[in-house]
Parts: sequence; C-alpha cells; structure tokens
Amino acid sequence: MVGILLVTHNGLGDSFVDCAKHVLGEVPDNLKVLSVFADDDPKQKLIEGQALIKQLDSGGGVLILADVFGATPSNIGRQLCHTEHVIGVAGLNLPMLLRVVCYPDKSMPELAQVAVDGGRGCIVQMEH
Repeated sequence: MVGILLVTHNGLGDSFVDCAKHVLGEVPDNLKVLSVFADDDPKQKLIEGQALIKQLDSGGGVLILADVFGATPSNIGRQLCHTEHVIGVAGLNLPMLLRVVCYPDKSMPELAQVAVDGGRGCIVQMEH
C-alpha cells in the first residue's frame, strides 16, 4: 500500500483529513500530515517529513500531496521527493485526496496520476 503524506500550510492538512474521515467514516492508516506554519524552520520540517515518510513507507512508496506549488510546503515536499520511492503532486484539493484514498491497491505512479486526474476533473464551473 502506498503511504500518503499531506504537506500543507497551517492546519489545512488536518482539515482535509477531517473531511476524509467524514466521507469514509475513518482516517486511513496510510495517511499522515506535515503542517507547515509561518514561523517553522523549513530544515526542521524536512527532518520531520523524512521521519513521516519512514513511518508511511511499507514497501509501496509514499505519495506527497502539497497544497500550493512554489510555496514553502511544496518546496519541502519537493525536497522529500529526492528520497527513493517518493512522488509528489501539488495543488491538493479534496476531490484529489478522496480519489487517492479510495484506491489503496494502485502503484505509486498510478496513484500520482489518480491524484492529478481527480484534482483536475472535479474543477468545474457551476451554472444556475
């Protein structure tokens, strides 16, 4: 099973996990959060992220989902992608997260594509 690490600003990742719990009835065991606050030391967060990856990687690798590409959380996530068996996707949204947690048997590259497709596919203009 692929581990899933959310790397987000402030408590956003915890809010995503709460939403996933609401929809699924429980928090998947393969899902963890690395929250990055304005006064955090990015080097320390990188160390914390490496420890979380070790906890999450049961052999299938780890998919990192970061919120805003180019911001500090995604920059930390990009650095974590230099670790073997880690792929990252930026632009985290709730449909993306729900899609990836619903496909626990997919490989890491397949799950990364599910994340991208799920995130993009659920962005629609609503009409009256």
